[in-house]
Formats: sequence, structure tokens, C-alpha cells
Amino acid sequence: MKTNWKQLTFLSAACAVCLSVFAASADAADWGPYQVEDRRSGYTYMTDESRAMQVDSFQNPGMIWVEQGAELWDQTNGKAGKACANCHGADGEKMKGVAARYPAYDAEAKTLQSVETQINYCLENRMQAEPYKWESKEMLSMTTFINHQSLGMPVDVKIDGPAAEWYEKGKAFYYERRGQLDMACKHCHEDNAGGIIRANTLTQGQGNGFPTYRLKWQKVGSIHRRFRGCNKQVRSKPFGYGSDEYLALELYVKSRGQGLPVETPAVRN
Repeated sequence: MKTNWKQLTFLSAACAVCLSVFAASADAADWGPYQVEDRRSGYTYMTDESRAMQVDSFQNPGMIWVEQGAELWDQTNGKAGKACANCHGADGEKMKGVAARYPAYDAEAKTLQSVETQINYCLENRMQAEPYKWESKEMLSMTTFINHQSLGMPVDVKIDGPAAEWYEKGKAFYYERRGQLDMACKHCHEDNAGGIIRANTLTQGQGNGFPTYRLKWQKVGSIHRRFRGCNKQVRSKPFGYGSDEYLALELYVKSRGQGLPVETPAVRN
């Protein structure tokens, strides 16, 4: 089928107009730790019901994955006959602060590591076990459990030294127009945060709550799942889970939320 570029350009422009028309004014509420200078957590854009669900560990459905991760943490896995607890403690307390500083450059692996890629690195190299698939029950449970140990800690990722190159690549990705709608991440999450599109409220797109329980998904999901979803929405071919492109973008997105609290598992619409 022949692509009608004039029509696509019109749709892109119309989308931008739609966002502008429905853009909400800045919320003057005092959001406490959920707002640092001009940086706002997605929590501040949610309904009262969703916020109440998140902060109550008995209501938060994402806590199921925390509990599942706690069970995996103590299970022996792989030919080395080890469990995560053998190196990192029985209750995961040594993981406190990990979610706040990841993604991070790892000198041993010689690459940028997210929590997911670090888990698989340990599984393969320390435990001689099979790596987890990215959005599998095992990976989501383990990452939610690990990140939950940093609940409330301020995001503090490093973007200098060997991480600087990854940061710049992620920043370039964030501002690059892509897909048939010819849109970049910034068009939604910088230019129109607080606006309405397709009955959804746009947020600043912060990464401090992942893995996040989305009511739309009815389960927790990784930030790379969210990246892929956004790419599809602008009709751009998504990159693979754990790809260098998404690792770099994850670092840049996380850096945009410096100082915001880790909320895993956050609850979002």
C-alpha cells in the first residue's frame, strides 16, 4: 500500500494540536517528595484512588510480584548450587539503593547494566543458570523484589565517566522524531505533560516507579515494555528488550527524575 505522507503529516500536526487543546494547567499542589523542583512523579498525575492503592501495601497489587521475588531470592538455581541469598543476604536488604542508582556502568561486564541485565549476568556467570526472559514471571518478580528494597530512596544515577556515552545516546533517542507520526518522547512528556490524549493523562514519563503495575496491563511491567509501547503508538518499529538503544534511553529517562523517590511497585493507569 502506498504511503500517503501528506496525510501522515496532517495526522502528526493534528495530534500536536489535540495535545495543546487539552493540556492541563500546572498543578499547584504540594506533592512533597513526589515533586523535586520541576520534576514530578507519575504519582502526581494519578487519581486519588490509584494513589491510595499504591501507598497501601495491602491494596497494591504489585506486591504479589514482590512476594514472588522473595521466594525466588532464596531458591537454589543453576549448576553452581547457589541462590541469590548466598551472596546478597537472606532478606534482600543488601539490595537497598540498587534501584536508585541503576542503570549503571559495570566495569566487569564492560557495559551499562540495568537491574534486569545484571540479574541475568549473575545467573549466567555466578550461578551457571539459564537467564530469565525479560517480561517473564521470574524476571518481573525478581526485579520488583529488588527495586522494592529501595522504596522511598531518591533516584541518583551516574551519567559521567563511562556512563556518559550511554547518557548522550539516550538523550539523542529521547529527542529524535520517529515513526509515521513523526514524534519524539519529548512531545508528550515535556511539551504536554498533564495534557489528555485518548482519554489518558500524559505524565512526565519518569522511570522511578518501574517495574510498575499498570491497571491497563493488569500486571507489572518493565520500563522497556513501556518504551516498546510508546514506539508502537507513534507507529515506529520497537527495539528489543534489553537492547543498547533502550538501555541508553532508560539511563537518560532515569536521570530526568533525579531526586524523585523509588516507588516500586508504582501503580499507574
